[in-house]
Amino acid sequence: MSEAASRPRIGVYPGTFDPITNGHLDIIARAARILPRLVIGVAINAGKGPLFPLEERVALVRAETERVAQASGTEIAVAAFDTLLVEFARSVGATVILRGLRAVSDFDYEFQMAGMNYRLAPDIETVFLMASERHQFISSRFVKEIALLGGDITSFVPTLTRERVLERLGGGAA
Repeated sequence: MSEAASRPRIGVYPGTFDPITNGHLDIIARAARILPRLVIGVAINAGKGPLFPLEERVALVRAETERVAQASGTEIAVAAFDTLLVEFARSVGATVILRGLRAVSDFDYEFQMAGMNYRLAPDIETVFLMASERHQFISSRFVKEIALLGGDITSFVPTLTRERVLERLGGGAA
């Protein structure tokens, strides 16, 4: 058995997670079925004007993924990063970058990113997981917009995240 084959596969699932959605959790749960260790990389990405500060996003992702880790037996870690994704992946020993695809419109961007990442780090594979049908339309941006306009986000995010979004937007946990 080669050294690479004997090492446990470690995957990185990157995103801003502002906020984490049920779609993200679906991808995380499915990744946990195929990887013994998953590192969720929370990107700083200040350019997106996040609703939550980085530390709070990391804490929410940790809290919301505990059940997935317990149910799957997969070790799930959460860490912030502000470097190139491939550099972050290397820093945590990952050989796989996981990306979720919701629709064909995601594919073009993700295909380009996978190609760039491969040129930068040919030893790290990008693996795409399709979002489950019931989560294909969910995005953090839509969740924030719906909540900001007073809509119900209950079916799009887990309970703790819903409460925090509503608190952040001044609507309490109604």
